[in-house]
Amino acid sequence: MNRSIKLMLATAAVLSLAAWATTPQATSAPQIEQVATFDGAMPTGVTVAPNGRIFVNFPQWGDNAPFTVAELVNGRAVPYPDASINRPDPADPAGHFISVQSVVADGANRLWVLDTAAPNFSQPRENGAKLVAIDLSTNRVVKTIVLPPSVVLPTTYLNDVRFDLRQGAEGVAYITDSSNAGVGGIIVVDIASGHAIRRLSAHATTNPEPGFTPTVDGAVLMNRPADGPATPFAVASDAIGLSSDGSLLYYGPLSGRTLHAVPTALLRDSTVSEEELGRSVRNMGRKGASDGIAEDDRGRVFAGDYESNAIRVLEEGRWSTLVSDPRISWPDTLSIGNDGYLYFTANQLHRQPGFHGGRDLRRKPYELLRIRVGAGPVLLRSQ
Repeated sequence: MNRSIKLMLATAAVLSLAAWATTPQATSAPQIEQVATFDGAMPTGVTVAPNGRIFVNFPQWGDNAPFTVAELVNGRAVPYPDASINRPDPADPAGHFISVQSVVADGANRLWVLDTAAPNFSQPRENGAKLVAIDLSTNRVVKTIVLPPSVVLPTTYLNDVRFDLRQGAEGVAYITDSSNAGVGGIIVVDIASGHAIRRLSAHATTNPEPGFTPTVDGAVLMNRPADGPATPFAVASDAIGLSSDGSLLYYGPLSGRTLHAVPTALLRDSTVSEEELGRSVRNMGRKGASDGIAEDDRGRVFAGDYESNAIRVLEEGRWSTLVSDPRISWPDTLSIGNDGYLYFTANQLHRQPGFHGGRDLRRKPYELLRIRVGAGPVLLRSQ
């Protein structure tokens, strides 16, 4: 073999090795671990507090949940902070939970409860839609913010919430309105004063995506009541998250596959017009159809994909599938713990009677699952 041929072969080998080294190699999917099961009502939300305590919630969607907020104690759901506050009281709607859609632990050792006050997606009850903070060291309510009719419309369904405790005197909360009547939006709440404003209301990015037709379990998902015609599954802004530095709020409609982001400084500033705010919204790519998202302290965004029984991740500007498995049957809320795990509920939401002519196709138990992601939560708090 002459010298030139040897040189060509050696060069080719080096180039091949370099290409192999720089090409992302296939890695095994993270293992799915079962954290808890639920044989009663269907859960939606989950949050893992910085000290490792796990809380879940059960909205009043027809399962007659005996309590709507719970802590997992030795694998069992126990009413939290007690059974009394979990019993609705028409005479005191602000002082009792009615139908909780989301629970979120913050960086100040509190559990925040987001009460829709809208059981079975009814019109929110007067003075019932609220944010409630519970001190995790005493297990006592320390703050209740009743949201006014200016932000909680007759069509509003409060869905999920994120916090930045560095803003203002006590922090700010961002809430998605996942109305099924075509009026989505973001509600911004000043925690100290309770003052709330409504932003991007009925904007194209907070409303269902036009023409969205989801396929779940191999069939088109539509509202199919027992005594009426089928209608499109059209639910507004649902999933919500914050960038690791708090500068961007991520969100997307339940009926859609795109993740959007808006600068939080503009969102909080009521002097910024809706037109200007709308122009600032960024397209963060196609995450898949998601009920929940979560953010980590490495700058990544995780999203459930209920069409594909999957968890996806946005990293360095690219979406990829982290894990896909039949057990991930409608991944709802996502939460990252300090233990480096991503927790999520798999609640078979798409098998409810309202989607199948009155037939309940859910198969208990529902599950709380987790996968290891090797990062911690975003906890934006004052130092």
